[in-house]
Amino acid sequence: MKISIFLMLAIVAAQAWGEEPVAASMDVRWSTGAPDCSAMPQAPLQIHAYEPQTFILRQSPCAHFEANFIYLLIGSDRALLIDTGAVTEPEQMPLAETVMGLLPTRGGSTIPLLVAHSHSHRDHRAGDAQFLSLPSVQIVPVDLESIQTFYGFDEWPNGVAHLDLGGRIVDIVPAPGHHPNHLVFYDNRTTLLFSGDFLLPGRLIIDDAAAYHASAARIIDFLKDRPVAHVLGGHIELDVDGRPYSRGSQYRPNERQLELAKEDLLVLPAALEDFNGFYARHPNFILSNPIRNLLALAAATALALTLIAWGSRHFLRRRRQRLASA
Repeated sequence: MKISIFLMLAIVAAQAWGEEPVAASMDVRWSTGAPDCSAMPQAPLQIHAYEPQTFILRQSPCAHFEANFIYLLIGSDRALLIDTGAVTEPEQMPLAETVMGLLPTRGGSTIPLLVAHSHSHRDHRAGDAQFLSLPSVQIVPVDLESIQTFYGFDEWPNGVAHLDLGGRIVDIVPAPGHHPNHLVFYDNRTTLLFSGDFLLPGRLIIDDAAAYHASAARIIDFLKDRPVAHVLGGHIELDVDGRPYSRGSQYRPNERQLELAKEDLLVLPAALEDFNGFYARHPNFILSNPIRNLLALAAATALALTLIAWGSRHFLRRRRQRLASA
């Protein structure tokens, strides 16, 4: 599979905290699917080398409308894969084959791989099955109790966990609100924040508004003295004018860029405080509570049907009265 790499010269040596992050590039044009995927075949998986030890993989919108972004971070001792996307079948989405092919070897074998998840919605873990039988691969379970045990969170959702990949530390911060077991990952090598569905250029689906606000404050506090090169989420759902693509769309013309900035995170608490509980558009994301929206739609539909029924009965009663008087 062809790998598109747009890189400046990179500092390959592992970075200690306090040093400048490695040189890297987001100079990439993501696959945006097609109006007719059957007529315009697309490669199922696109790979961008952000720098020599960090890969961004995108599942084609033609392979699945979620068009997930998946992240591979490579240390000197082991690698970390964040999410496995929305497609299970390797024939349709050769995720495991591709990821294992990107891993360096040590002693004749590829280095160990840890498969983790931003959260346990199926479109972020459907590809787990491809890794189950592979040697030297460990998959973090997706239930909350197992997550707490694996990472050592004693007072969930407080605290910060740390993964040592060998010369590369990844910090993990609990971020419930979109999902009860959501996590964000901060990579000290690149200063990238991997935000899953918590913050992305698209719909921020709110499951628990109070938890979402608390998580935003927690992440901001963690990052207050830390640089952030980019915030990278799990999807792109907006065009360059901030309009959302329709649900299920496999064609994303004029797609906005994937990366958000630290400033987008900093404005999130105020946006959540002002949220009307249903739907609110902001420059780089949309707040939405689909459950409340559905309930409001159901209530409006019920009211409309009631008014129609009342009007029909009233009309028929008046008509009978006119006929009787005639």
